Amino acid sequence: MKCKPVEEIKTFLEPYVTALGAEIYDVSFKNGKNPALTVFIDKEDGVDLDLCEAVHHAIDDPLDALDPTFGEPYTLNVSSPGIDRPLKTDKDFSRAVGKKVEIKLFAPHKGKKSFEAVLTAFDEHSVTLNTGKEEEKFERSKIARINEAIDFD
Repeated sequence: MKCKPVEEIKTFLEPYVTALGAEIYDVSFKNGKNPALTVFIDKEDGVDLDLCEAVHHAIDDPLDALDPTFGEPYTLNVSSPGIDRPLKTDKDFSRAVGKKVEIKLFAPHKGKKSFEAVLTAFDEHSVTLNTGKEEEKFERSKIARINEAIDFD
């Protein structure tokens, strides 16, 4: 099934989500037997079921007008990105500076593909992490996933 670019969908939906005091974290489209368009939302004081429902209702009709799947049926989901959300934007990275992150690399670095370290700095091309032994810089393009570490204590 063909779908409009998710960036186009995100840009189109932003005013509706912003009007409810939230922001769009990400938009994804899953093709297959049960196609689904998922809009991940975030809010400074958290996302609850009522907010997800309100956003769903606010974007449902406008999405029908946009016709993101060119007339093909799909399921619309609105969700929080979750506690283990990946760091994607500069805003995400800014919030995580000084915090422990989990990092997974596409290829091993010093024999490891994943580890935990403190995010000390970032720019558009790289992140700097303190492993406790040394500071290391990683190109963002070599990082498969990076998110804040979850501490269960």
